[in-house]
Amino acid sequence: MSEARLAADAPVVGWDVGGAHVKVSMANRAGVLADVAQWACPLWQGLSHLERALDAVFERWPRASEPAARHAVTMTGEMVDLFADRAEGVRVLASTLAQRLGPRTLFYAGASGWLARSACADGWRKVASANWHASARWVATRVRDALFIDIGSTTTDIVPIVGGGVAARGSNDAERLVTGELVYQGVVRTPLCGIAHRIAFRGETTGVMNEWFATSADVYRLTDELWPPHDQHPSADNGPKTKPASRARIARMIGRDAADASDVEWRSFADEWRREQLRTIGASLALVCAAHPALATAPIVGAGCGRFLAAALARQDARSYVDFAMLAGADTNAELGEWVATCAPSVAVGLLAASATSAERPGAGETMAA
Repeated sequence: MSEARLAADAPVVGWDVGGAHVKVSMANRAGVLADVAQWACPLWQGLSHLERALDAVFERWPRASEPAARHAVTMTGEMVDLFADRAEGVRVLASTLAQRLGPRTLFYAGASGWLARSACADGWRKVASANWHASARWVATRVRDALFIDIGSTTTDIVPIVGGGVAARGSNDAERLVTGELVYQGVVRTPLCGIAHRIAFRGETTGVMNEWFATSADVYRLTDELWPPHDQHPSADNGPKTKPASRARIARMIGRDAADASDVEWRSFADEWRREQLRTIGASLALVCAAHPALATAPIVGAGCGRFLAAALARQDARSYVDFAMLAGADTNAELGEWVATCAPSVAVGLLAASATSAERPGAGETMAA
């Protein structure tokens, strides 16, 4: 087979390297998705976890290690306290990834397009935590006006899309926390004491213990909304990820034991935590909507392992709901669709890179428009 043919058949691999997970998609040059997967990667514990995740990716998809494979990367992992600051995080992650993935690796730099590894040290502010922009940018190629909501294990992104463009007021995490476009809550790793300080139980409002006794995963195990393959991190007490163990953990949040109430009552208590989290995310959604009156009736496009809450927000606001998996053409395969929506940033950077295959790879220090 000719070298040109080999290059044309080589895959495009999209990477979203976070602080807790590595999410990866595999597509062809025509932008057709073949597979998507996620690996737990507690990066704050050391780069060895990233190396193991890379090994797992190459074991699952040997073609990803081919020299002709094209790799497109976005990240949020630079935020972990393994690094002295975000600049160091971007620099170390870009170097580590380019060494394993090869010189064809491109790094997503938001509105600036793509950077080669050699440009990431100076352009780190553009690369840092730009995964939300990649997802929204790709969604904007499919829906002209929408509210893109990605609810993951740890965070929630609320991104306005107006006229086929990303209309976010914030360009980085600090600014997005101010505008409400970033909410540091998710459906797996969020400690319950970060969701509410007072909560209803048996008709009374009680204070909440500021202890890492339980996480949001305990809530959504009890409501049957957390898909088990998304439940990849240890529980707060490193105990079993079962309903009885989850009841015991949420009981501790209010100074009780699981035996103090019935299973039905603890399920009702889990529903209260769900309502509190939905209220918090909904308040940020209202802030974003207030800044964009044109989106008063726009649909919500939901992504992430917690997108069932995005669908609930759509129902609450009488909006239509569109699943990210449907936009990516993966809604006919339930399991693939689940991973496509959960790993939206990796899918987005892969598909954006696939659409740019006719452009030349940038050289050192150069950028390429997305």
